[in-house]
Amino acid sequence: MEPFVVSNDLLHEPSALRDRADRDGYLFLKGFVNRDDILETRRDMAQVLLEFGWIDPGTDLLEAITHRPAAIHGDEEHQPVYDRIQLLESFHSLAHDQAVMDLMTRLLGGDVMLHPANIARIIFPSATEHTTPAHQDFFHIQGNPDVWTAWIPLGACPQSHGGLSVLAGSHKFGILPVTPSLGAGGVKTLTQDVGGEWVSSPFEMGDALFFHSHIVHRGLPNRSGDRLRLSVDYRYQRTADPIADYVLVPHGSQLTWEDIYRDWKSDKYQYFWHAYDLTPVPRKPLAVVDEETREPLRQQ
Repeated sequence: MEPFVVSNDLLHEPSALRDRADRDGYLFLKGFVNRDDILETRRDMAQVLLEFGWIDPGTDLLEAITHRPAAIHGDEEHQPVYDRIQLLESFHSLAHDQAVMDLMTRLLGGDVMLHPANIARIIFPSATEHTTPAHQDFFHIQGNPDVWTAWIPLGACPQSHGGLSVLAGSHKFGILPVTPSLGAGGVKTLTQDVGGEWVSSPFEMGDALFFHSHIVHRGLPNRSGDRLRLSVDYRYQRTADPIADYVLVPHGSQLTWEDIYRDWKSDKYQYFWHAYDLTPVPRKPLAVVDEETREPLRQQ
């Protein structure tokens, strides 16, 4: 697999940066996100995982070593762990990294905001059949197409840990059909009729991948043997564009924002989206099709 194109050289050339983003549908930036803040988030998340028995006791917390069976998002045992992670102030604060916000402003123009519904990923080194399949974020989030995701691993992510891969240029093909699949989201995008090349690179601490809501991307299996892969998904858009109503509530949880903010030390990032005159819109059901016949199976 070919590596990502590194775009650090264009950070001070907004027009060229936007041209590359339009060409490839993604931007890969080395050493871009504040490493101390990443480390704080990793430590806080790992402490939660240790308390729930997802990290082996007596091992280095930051190594996130595990030998327990995989817990899959959507399983009953996964929910209380995910709820605890959603309470972490560091997890939500990292999404406001100044370098990231500045990049989104240069890329999108106008006032830019973070989607409040931040996402944490805990990927086990087993049950690789549940690796996130090829998909487009727009199918799940909608609102408007010009939403960009920041995928940030909470620590180094060598090839053995899997990481993320994108189908470069696939955002040019519009919304593609999906079929049922294991893995996050429950569907995979059918890419047989799409050109482009799958690309990926190892990540070091502070590296980040940014991609458009129409780009096809997928997780790569965690084959480390005994390490959890911890990462976050943060999403950004212009405040003037329509926004999906359900990204204004906590992700994957029955918690309220009042629950989440209760023990925070600062109110700096609480209810930040209330400062904007937003246009929330509901998510529209989209068809899930049979992989062979392309006939609709259901709406999702």
